[in-house]
Amino acid sequence: MSIRIDGPDFVALQVRDVAAAARFCEEHLGLVRSPASPPGAVVFDTKPCPLAVREPLPGTDLDAGRPGLGVALWFSTPDAQALHDKLAAEGVEILTPLRDSPFGPMFSFTGPEGYVLTAHGA
Repeated sequence: MSIRIDGPDFVALQVRDVAAAARFCEEHLGLVRSPASPPGAVVFDTKPCPLAVREPLPGTDLDAGRPGLGVALWFSTPDAQALHDKLAAEGVEILTPLRDSPFGPMFSFTGPEGYVLTAHGA
């Protein structure tokens, strides 16, 4: 038997202000909280795996550079154009314009505390 992993089954963004990051996710992205979250975190009921915003782990320096530098976080949406337009109207910084990709229409925007997030249409 070979040993392997099946892929990500939980993603957490470490943030300074968990409440503000959770509000961003709820208000701008329409995410819904899971029924339970551990202390210092808010977990959202996202598919295929849960997403959380959480207090930084010990030794994490969020002032060392842009959060998530080197990691690409992509989220699926049924309508990339509608999400793009909603975020732009709400003043969320759009980093790349909506364009076609092998994964459908996609664009990147600034998420909680400066994380770069990408959304693509299904």
